[in-house]
Amino acid sequence: MSAAEAANAAIDHLESMSTLQPDLSEQYQNLVNLYQKKLWHQLTMSTLEFVSVPSATLRTTAEGINSYHALFEKVILPIDKKINQLNLARIASLVAFSLLDDPPYKDGVAARSILENLLEKRDRLGPAAALYAEARLGLLGLTVLARSGEALTTESSVKALESTKEAITKGRSVLAELADTESEAAIVHSAFYETAMTYRKAVGPPEAYYREAIQYVAYTNLSELSQEERYNIGTDLSLAALTGEGVFNFGEVVAAPALQCLEGTELSYLGELLSAGARGDVHGFQRVADSNAEAIQKQPTLVSRAEAVKEKITLLALVNMVFERPSLERTLSFEDISDRVGVPLDQVEWVIMRALSLNLIKGTMDEVEQTVDVSWVMPRALTNKQMTELATRFGEWAVKVSQTQDYMMEHTGALLNQ
Repeated sequence: MSAAEAANAAIDHLESMSTLQPDLSEQYQNLVNLYQKKLWHQLTMSTLEFVSVPSATLRTTAEGINSYHALFEKVILPIDKKINQLNLARIASLVAFSLLDDPPYKDGVAARSILENLLEKRDRLGPAAALYAEARLGLLGLTVLARSGEALTTESSVKALESTKEAITKGRSVLAELADTESEAAIVHSAFYETAMTYRKAVGPPEAYYREAIQYVAYTNLSELSQEERYNIGTDLSLAALTGEGVFNFGEVVAAPALQCLEGTELSYLGELLSAGARGDVHGFQRVADSNAEAIQKQPTLVSRAEAVKEKITLLALVNMVFERPSLERTLSFEDISDRVGVPLDQVEWVIMRALSLNLIKGTMDEVEQTVDVSWVMPRALTNKQMTELATRFGEWAVKVSQTQDYMMEHTGALLNQ
């Protein structure tokens, strides 16, 4: 088909859809005008906006075909060389996912073919668009697998998961190179981490899910997600932070917009638990746990890892105790530690050894004097209250430096004459 014939076919399709769907006539006529004027960037962005709301704009053609698929095949693909390749990949992804809700295509074969065919033009796509398409293809496969209800241990499931894992591993190195070289890198990062997050939600462990999910929320405008999606991410991220091995930076989650999605819901206690943990407030954590004991019993991960969560909060209490002390006053007695972290005196040594082994703190312990001298504490995201306390401490330090400077200036002559 010649370029002129393709253009006529595209315009004919848009005008026929405008007539077939009167409530969408304005949108289709806008696409016609942009196509005729060869305003490819505006056409791409208008199409991207159009296919982003399937609840309002997804229909079927006169032939009974998915209207997004027809739009992609008849309008977008014939001009694919003329438009931004990342936006092309984004449109292709939205079209592919729309097919999953059509009964004939629920197996995902047609949906996958859209992205697979696009990836055959990898060289023209460039690294950003190609990685985006690969990430969305992986997410598509995970979505089909989840909807099928098939056990993850079957041969086909294991094969699909292994393929997704390989794609994630391969894509991570490409992703690192995009950070400073692509103006739209955030879009690609968001897509990549959504796939990695979804994969880890399926196979675990929770700490691996946490690492991917915290990156996803950092690169994603959560306001663009549905309320249900925000709620699910907030829930999963909170549970992963609480139960994930080696996850101690609760301040990251407390500050994340995703956690706000749980406010006013039956799971708001998860945010309260994380806030107490971030402060190192053992007693506050226990109060929240006791008052929500029945709800916590409905969360299998919290129940099965209850002892690990308790240990984590104990260690965070020690970390915060050290942080709250001035840098020159970080020799802590076992008795003070026992009071703060809520463990018997004879268990304090174990708590210190555990914190040292996990690199939460560095220092030396004197078992005879029953003290620990801490020289370093784990860096982490701080709450607003902790930031205020840190600012106050900096202010006190600045005053001491100024006083020392004044003293030196006043006595320098006397010191030199001695």
